[in-house]
Amino acid sequence: MEEINKLQSIVDESDNIVFFGGAGVSTESGIPDFRSVDGLYNQKYKYPPETIISHSFYRRNPEEFYRFYKDKMLFPEAKPNKAHMKLAELEAAGKLKAVITQNIDGLHQMAGSRRVIELHGSVHRNYCERCHKFYDLRYVIDAPGVPKCSCGGTIKPDVVLYEEGLNNQDIEDAIHYISEADTLIIGGTSLVVYPAAGLIRYFRGRHLVVINMSPTQSDREADLLITDKIGSVLDQIHV
Repeated sequence: MEEINKLQSIVDESDNIVFFGGAGVSTESGIPDFRSVDGLYNQKYKYPPETIISHSFYRRNPEEFYRFYKDKMLFPEAKPNKAHMKLAELEAAGKLKAVITQNIDGLHQMAGSRRVIELHGSVHRNYCERCHKFYDLRYVIDAPGVPKCSCGGTIKPDVVLYEEGLNNQDIEDAIHYISEADTLIIGGTSLVVYPAAGLIRYFRGRHLVVINMSPTQSDREADLLITDKIGSVLDQIHV
């Protein structure tokens, strides 16, 4: 309770909060964490997940890529949880200026967040590699095998695969919001995925808060460290 009270005080005195989140934000919505004990990286497949969701594998074997992608990375029935809802509420109140997420599920927007920087893209955006026509998630799910455009081109998800770089505008936007923030809340991420995790070094504000179930590289610098589920923590904060 003391930790919640301290977090409440930080939120109360801050008017430029930025949230930086990862897979742990969505696990409470039923989306597995790649690196958790029961996550994708601990299951057995013909190829390691890192290989299958790499750019070169996608180019070399799009059928196998899409078989894995549709089966293990798409959760169309997932709904926002208490963490997503509270962050949207904080933004609506003028407290939170941006959500910077490593997730690709679109749950922040579904909860009502408007300023969301999706460092690793979104499963909800899919484009023909030939004519750039847009396709939604349902089209990709329903398409047999490799989804094809009406022009005959292959449809690729707007998701950053291994070996691909982050979008430069997203990086610039993330750096801008982090460097301007008076409070940075890091939640649901162990900060092991680069270059995304490296963006937090641009924070120069007053309060660094870390809410995560496992240790992170920022624990020592944090003003407040809470080892708990992000949804149950944020749900106790009053806006």
